[in-house]
Amino acid sequence: MSSSILTKNNDKFFIEDVDVKSIIKKFPTPSYVYSKQKIIENFKNLEAAFKGVDHLICFAVKANSNLAILNILAKNGAGFDIVSGGELKRVVAAKGDVEKIVFSGVGKTSEEIKLAIEKNILAFNVESEDELSRIQEIANSLNKKASISIRVNPNVDAKTHPYISTGLKENKFGVSEESAFDLYKKAKLLDSIEIEGIDCHIGSQITDLKPFEDSIKKLIKLVDRLEEEGINIRHIDIGGGIGIRYDDEKTIDFNEYAKIISSQIKERKIKILLEPGRVITADAGVILTKVEYVKKTKDKNFAVIDAAMNDLMRPSLYGSFHKILNISNTTEGKNKFDIVGPICETGDFIGKDRLMSIEPDNILVIMDTGAYAMSMSSNYNSRPKLFELMIDKDKIYIIREKESFDDLIKGEKILPES
Repeated sequence: MSSSILTKNNDKFFIEDVDVKSIIKKFPTPSYVYSKQKIIENFKNLEAAFKGVDHLICFAVKANSNLAILNILAKNGAGFDIVSGGELKRVVAAKGDVEKIVFSGVGKTSEEIKLAIEKNILAFNVESEDELSRIQEIANSLNKKASISIRVNPNVDAKTHPYISTGLKENKFGVSEESAFDLYKKAKLLDSIEIEGIDCHIGSQITDLKPFEDSIKKLIKLVDRLEEEGINIRHIDIGGGIGIRYDDEKTIDFNEYAKIISSQIKERKIKILLEPGRVITADAGVILTKVEYVKKTKDKNFAVIDAAMNDLMRPSLYGSFHKILNISNTTEGKNKFDIVGPICETGDFIGKDRLMSIEPDNILVIMDTGAYAMSMSSNYNSRPKLFELMIDKDKIYIIREKESFDDLIKGEKILPES
């Protein structure tokens, strides 16, 4: 489901109606740049696929937590999937509807649970018996009821990178089907718990429909079994995980995805919840970066850029592929380059063995960085976090200022003289 936000017209490159070189003139590289129209288009295309089906799309805030992006999605009717109290506060700050929030994650603290109950979120996705007990205790102390789903680990192989596979029995997430059944029976007896739904999430960057089909079949069987026990499930949360085309991957058609899911629900009066992240924002963002040096050796050619692994962790962390385009005119012939950053780690690379024509001061565009780029960024090597810019037709908006040195050392203190 990926199509480039970068277009070319008369040797000029544009994001929406803005010339990329005009962005660079106003804002120094590197920077994150997003297309507002692409974010909306991706969200609406997924919405359209579920037309006629009772559903709620809960954007996975961890994919990109910028307030402007969350606000755009909220205005278009999105709910939100959160995994921390900080993400809950972000949704509130972005004017999102708290009653459309599902709270996932294995390590919810008492403070986070209390805040979420006070805000009246849609549901906690419960991941352990201990967590259920804690939610009951806190809800009881607040004289409120907490709505829950239980996250089932269906032991389905998502056929993705091991680090982003979450639905196997050896993963830390969720509980087994049998444990979930027993946990629902326990939850039914708790006076401060309201059973709302059932949840699963099997992984990320999934490009095959079969794992989704297998997991929802297992959930439906459990839903029917629970109904026999007098436990009625109001929604099925099928998680997120739809992959995009970073390189040459096949992608999942939204309509086929919706068809498979709704065909399993059949005539049951159950709402479908989805938790997409990457598929909404990844291809709506790029990183603009400049080539600082070209370093050629007899064994390897390097293009040293001003972006680094702290700005985009995915290649170093997962070995992930991102297309890299040179939008500058060059006179050099093509050579194989490793595209690397200035951080003092061998793992600081954005791309390896890329056949490109590259010269110093060229502007490169790192594609598909609208998800898990800024949200995973760090200040390693005392590097400030970058500008985040939003393009809306012919306008450029700063949606996050670039950090200053004062931002980097905020809160730090030197010990007094002894």
